[in-house]
Amino acid sequence: MDASFVRAAATRLSGLVVRTPVLRVPALDAIAGCELWLKAENLQRIGAFKARGALHAAGRLDPSARARGLITYSSGNHAQAVALAAKHFGVRATIAMPVDAPKVKAAAVRALGAEIVLAGTTSADRKTAALEIEARTGGVVLPPFDDEHVIAGQGTATLELVDDVRAQTGETLDAIVVPTGGGGLVAGACLVCAGGPTAVYSVEPVGCDAMAKSIAAGRRVVVEPGPTLADGLKPVQVGELNLAIAQQHLRGCLLVDDEEIASALVGLLVHGKVLVEPSGAAALAAALCRKIPNAPRRVGVILSGGNVEPSLVADLLARSTGS
Repeated sequence: MDASFVRAAATRLSGLVVRTPVLRVPALDAIAGCELWLKAENLQRIGAFKARGALHAAGRLDPSARARGLITYSSGNHAQAVALAAKHFGVRATIAMPVDAPKVKAAAVRALGAEIVLAGTTSADRKTAALEIEARTGGVVLPPFDDEHVIAGQGTATLELVDDVRAQTGETLDAIVVPTGGGGLVAGACLVCAGGPTAVYSVEPVGCDAMAKSIAAGRRVVVEPGPTLADGLKPVQVGELNLAIAQQHLRGCLLVDDEEIASALVGLLVHGKVLVEPSGAAALAAALCRKIPNAPRRVGVILSGGNVEPSLVADLLARSTGS
């Protein structure tokens, strides 16, 4: 797999996904001490980059297999993405979601016509349930991240970001920071930037650092995710293919805590008038806290999603106002 694989995915996805804007917020540049180029995947279909991977992977299935129905396991955004793909192709979707899934995400999945099966609280619980559904129904599981067609689809977000920055400035990015759960988005970013001057960094919540631990160990490491605002970044383990790509091309792993994520979410909303979910604010948090090595001048930031409970936003804003 390489950048050409991602460019082929971009061609297949033309007209199916939104070419989301790249935003500039001078007030945030001042905090970060560099130019921030914000890829607004919160404005993507279903409010997250996950639409790219699910639509691409579903489109690559044999039609007879796809007709048996799509299945996946997800805490929310990939669930919505697979539900969207199933609706697009006119097939059934069954989604294993955690019992504590955000209500706004579960409601969106049901609104797209998918059936939800509640399964535990971890990605391992959800995967087990999905495989049981597959055995019972004959449907096809679309993994949330450990799949070459999903990775290629997710990589199109970074491809657009890099191409748009080059078109506007004639130059390339020094670094890209990517929110990382199972690793699909960051693996796609690595493929796009491989062999070039742009350094790719994963960003994970403290206590949910499966990628950082796996890179350090040289193998996939199982973690018990700790509590975090970023419900979309809580894998038990990163994908096998995702780690293999990251081991070749990832420049480093950065960690952010809930306070830093909340501050980034509020800062983007106040200064940029843009709303993201906590997972979508993680990479921005790393940039605003100046955690990216080597003081890069021009940084790409993936705002991965915007599906957030209104009550959480209100609470974070109230805390910010009161501090």
